[in-house]
Amino acid sequence: QVTFVESGGGLVQPGGSLKLSCVASGFIFSTYGMRWYRQAPGKERESVATISSVGSYTDYADSVKGRFTISRDDDKKTVYLQMNSLIPEDTAVYYCNRGPDFLGPWGQGTQVTVSS
Repeated sequence: QVTFVESGGGLVQPGGSLKLSCVASGFIFSTYGMRWYRQAPGKERESVATISSVGSYTDYADSVKGRFTISRDDDKKTVYLQMNSLIPEDTAVYYCNRGPDFLGPWGQGTQVTVSS
């Protein structure tokens, strides 16, 4: 059974930082590219960061490029999202999952709220 458990969200002031974690289970983690997605109120879920199965390739949505960094630890079956210079527009529920052709069930996500 494929599962994802996200954590690390919270309330942060503009300009602040957070590091999200996502522990995966139920599949051979090291063989899959992984993504972080987010869904803001009233908006569709969007992909914000991608990392390849060996971690050598990363890609980011234009809205987060230069501020967010995705990484992975295959031994811990965990993918991370370091978020710096947060802005109110980053407020959303953040989810991890595999790439769009291999999506598993969505986890509960972790809420990130950027507000003063």
